Amino acid sequence: MSNSTISTKDSTTKNLLNPDVANNELELELEEYTRSAIRKIQFTVILKPAIISLIALVISFFLDLSKVPILGNITIDIAQSLFPTWKPVQEAVVPFSFWWLPIVTYALFLFLSYLAYSKLKLEIIRTPASATIDRIVGSYNSVIDSIATALPLIGAAILLISIKLGEEIFLGLSVPFEVKALIVLAIGKLFEPVLDQLGVEFQSVVNHVSDIREKYFSRIQVENSKNILKQLNQGGSGVGGGTELSLADVEKFKSLVEQSAKLSEIMNRNFTSISSLAEKINQIEGVSSQKITELNGLANALNQASQSIGDEKTLIGLKHLEAIVLKK
Repeated sequence: MSNSTISTKDSTTKNLLNPDVANNELELELEEYTRSAIRKIQFTVILKPAIISLIALVISFFLDLSKVPILGNITIDIAQSLFPTWKPVQEAVVPFSFWWLPIVTYALFLFLSYLAYSKLKLEIIRTPASATIDRIVGSYNSVIDSIATALPLIGAAILLISIKLGEEIFLGLSVPFEVKALIVLAIGKLFEPVLDQLGVEFQSVVNHVSDIREKYFSRIQVENSKNILKQLNQGGSGVGGGTELSLADVEKFKSLVEQSAKLSEIMNRNFTSISSLAEKINQIEGVSSQKITELNGLANALNQASQSIGDEKTLIGLKHLEAIVLKK
């Protein structure tokens, strides 16, 4: 357990009678812990999930219709190695080289990931919540997916237009661009685990903060219950020599307190509903005292009817009546 958790427990016993001070100290300690935990999260956590997309980037150099720097005309070389008797066709059109397109888009994806990482570090310190992580990761994932999806669609539009413009533009520009755009789409889909990993790292911090807060208030509740019972025991010992209650009794008392709080909340809601209903009745025009008396009589009749339905004789009579109706 971290030092912040231990110090939180220590402050619990000191500030049981002053919840405002305890809450302020808790928030300060949680903020300090969040800052220190987030500082430990480095951008290098994306290296493992980025391996798959990086492999796809390397493969993209071997899928090109034109010459690639250093590698040369890699597509023709691969074809000749697979089919030794094959001879390349004399190209009438030299295609454009788009070997750089996957590299540029991959660098853009890394830059967007770094922006998401910086945004998460800033926002989680302010509001450590799962909704914040989902919102940031989802927004940057949408941007990356949009870029990866838009390039093939643009390439398809250029491809359709180039059919009419002639073979030179079709084979020299549209086809090589569409090939690289499809590779970018694959890289974009394989890049999604990178942002997911960032979300997992920051989510662990948020979960730990939530656990600390929950354990803290649970401890305060137990300690307060023990103090109350201790005072009750001290008061009782002066009168009748009562004995000190066990931990099981403390837990039972805690359960009774929680049930009482829930019952009070239900009674409060019912009282509010009744008050609201009374206000609405008072606002209705033309409601005389005679009508209110008739409503009270109707309510009493319904109450008596509901009580009579629970009577055993009444239930037997209803069953006989049901048998007669079904027999008909």
